Amino acid sequence: MNDHILQLEDVSKFFGSVIALNGVTLRLRRGEVHCLLGDNGAGKSTLIKTLAGVHAPDKGEYLVEGKAVRFCSPREALDLGIATVYQDLALVPLMSVARNFFMGREPIKKIFGLLPVMDHELAARTASEKLREMGIRIRDADQMIGTMSGGERQCLAIARAIHFGAKVLILDEPTAALGVKQSVNVLKLISKARSRGISVIFITHNVNHAYPIGDSFTLLNRGKSLGTYLKQEVSKEEVLDMMAGGEEMQKLMADLDGVTI
Repeated sequence: MNDHILQLEDVSKFFGSVIALNGVTLRLRRGEVHCLLGDNGAGKSTLIKTLAGVHAPDKGEYLVEGKAVRFCSPREALDLGIATVYQDLALVPLMSVARNFFMGREPIKKIFGLLPVMDHELAARTASEKLREMGIRIRDADQMIGTMSGGERQCLAIARAIHFGAKVLILDEPTAALGVKQSVNVLKLISKARSRGISVIFITHNVNHAYPIGDSFTLLNRGKSLGTYLKQEVSKEEVLDMMAGGEEMQKLMADLDGVTI
């Protein structure tokens, strides 16, 4: 069995004359948290959409469990167990927790033996149980999503993906705009996903969130990979330095030394 559940090999993506990705290689091992780090404009969003099946690579190979794939839609990626949780979470604020949990995959029962309708009781009971298994306690599965905190919504979106059979979780800035406590809860949920054997790609620009939870790190800068490192090979300070541009950042700080703002 291939040790890598998902691989991008020397992948490039172009939008006209714009080079969004240039020869990027990313290999995700089974049951690991792989952190994809980069500042704004580094190419993270394009890479996420390539992994999720929104964009097909213009060059290079995309492999899932050792087999080359070419997705025509995100549904094809999802059918292979690759689930992406975007920053907007794809949740509807004016719908209940249970409705959001099963959105598009509602459990059905028949009334009078003929008419198919959503089984609201089963949906509410299942949503509550599955969230509780992931350490998320809600007051009522019928409460509106809009009444939940940002961290609770993020956890619900992740738990939903896990419940529906995700083998790979791609998380787009899951701790962005969250407070300290909410961020910790999300990181704990990522750890629980890993303990279940689920592979996670954690996309972020926050090294302080990535380093404690990550097993390996790939750094992006202007569409190029700066390399992939195992946790034991690189310190948090070294990761920060590479993200900041190393010598380029040191030169900038030297130029600003003594400048009053």
